[in-house]
Amino acid sequence: MLVYPSSIDLSSRTLRFLTGQLTVRRREIGTRWRRLPAARQALLALAHLRCGDTYAQLAAGFGIGIATVYRYIREAVEALADLAPSLDEAMTTIRAKAFVILDGTLLPIDRIAADTPYYSGKHKRHGMNVQVLTDPFGRLLWASPALPGSTHDLTAARQHGIIEALADAGLKCWADKAYQGAGGSVRVPFRGRRLKRWKRRHNTTHAKIRCLGERAMATLKSWRLLRKLRCSTNRITDVVKAVLVLHHASA
Repeated sequence: MLVYPSSIDLSSRTLRFLTGQLTVRRREIGTRWRRLPAARQALLALAHLRCGDTYAQLAAGFGIGIATVYRYIREAVEALADLAPSLDEAMTTIRAKAFVILDGTLLPIDRIAADTPYYSGKHKRHGMNVQVLTDPFGRLLWASPALPGSTHDLTAARQHGIIEALADAGLKCWADKAYQGAGGSVRVPFRGRRLKRWKRRHNTTHAKIRCLGERAMATLKSWRLLRKLRCSTNRITDVVKAVLVLHHASA
């Protein structure tokens, strides 16, 4: 296999952060020797998460076996996922915001047509449902654990306790039509084709606010691994948590 130099569009601060976490982890488990030092392992994991490079590509580039690449990446993802805040912990920061934007996204996965629970009728493809909270400027604040793609956005938000947490905090939230019936402080646009003029104006204003939440989706999808996940669905939640932690570390 041919090998060529490449680059990752991340800052050195992100690399130092992950290197530090891996160094601590190695010290905790008493590692004496590895094929790659912590800094190279961190670079390996970032190349996988940010660029979506496969295990075979990384094994050739770093001069190690595919099984070693798998173990190194899994270790890095688990170390980062342990640092991800729960919704209750994230609410400490979220409560200081004037309002938040709630939206859901589908992370595409590599599955066959028989995997019905993972098929999203809305997007016409297989994937995992992830709920995202952003600040008024569209900056990513929190991402939920992943659920099968067939899960409705409102069902997912309730299952994660997002609606209840926002209501308890008395925080206003803007969301799209998928969250009709959420109640509480969640504001959604009016539905229907022949709406009164004031309702159309309300929907226009609502859309201008809510569209900023798309920036958070772009932030998630900038980690190219999330554009087409090929790992076990049981590991996707940890991958999302790892990306969230790295995003905040580099901000």
